[in-house]
Amino acid sequence: MDERRVAIITGGSSGIGLEVGRQLVRAGHDVVLTARREEPLRAAAEQVGARWAVGDAADPASFAAVVAEATRPSGRLDLVVHAAGTMGGTFVRRETLEEFERILRVNLTSGYVVANVALPAMGPGGRIVVVASSSAHAPQPGRSAYSASKAGLVAFAAALAGEVERDGISVHVLTVGPVETPMLDEVRFPMHTLGVDEVAATVVWLDTLPPNVRLPEVRLSSVEAGPFAPERYVPEAARRLGRTD
Repeated sequence: MDERRVAIITGGSSGIGLEVGRQLVRAGHDVVLTARREEPLRAAAEQVGARWAVGDAADPASFAAVVAEATRPSGRLDLVVHAAGTMGGTFVRRETLEEFERILRVNLTSGYVVANVALPAMGPGGRIVVVASSSAHAPQPGRSAYSASKAGLVAFAAALAGEVERDGISVHVLTVGPVETPMLDEVRFPMHTLGVDEVAATVVWLDTLPPNVRLPEVRLSSVEAGPFAPERYVPEAARRLGRTD
């Protein structure tokens, strides 16, 4: 009988989600990556040695199919890492309602759908890790939808944690500062960033915690001064504007 912990990673075809999948496979988990586009998802899963299932984390029926695939044949789901998300958005006076609602759907509604669909397959010792953003606590002007969605996700996860603690299920928020992924391409200034490997290593560590430990939120960001400060990362948009320092 396969005793490996079964894990679903949303946003698993690239960025943080892909690296989380890679490190969890190395740690001995049975990993199922999920994302909306089949070709990059299949390639990512083959790259790291994971299973895969196409699905939309904000659509209940679509994500239910992902959970069904992940729990076959064990009937068990032990870990969910919700790393799917999008940046997007602009200043409020320019933004359309459609774009605002799209960002909330991808970043916030998906958190509800993932938890709602996954929880019936999870038992004592199960764990949910929600990847949020420092914009939840330091909202970005010009990114109101993104900031609101991430703040809502943090509050949702905190409420969920209190709800499922009695079932022996842990919920953690991993709030990260800028991470060097394509999501930063349209940011217009250089910044100190984390690597996806550092974020993923924290997720792996969270899944080693004893089930009696309550850890609502971990905030992770790069140092900006001193001997361990990395060179500033220059996004594509900043480079186009000549902002490289």
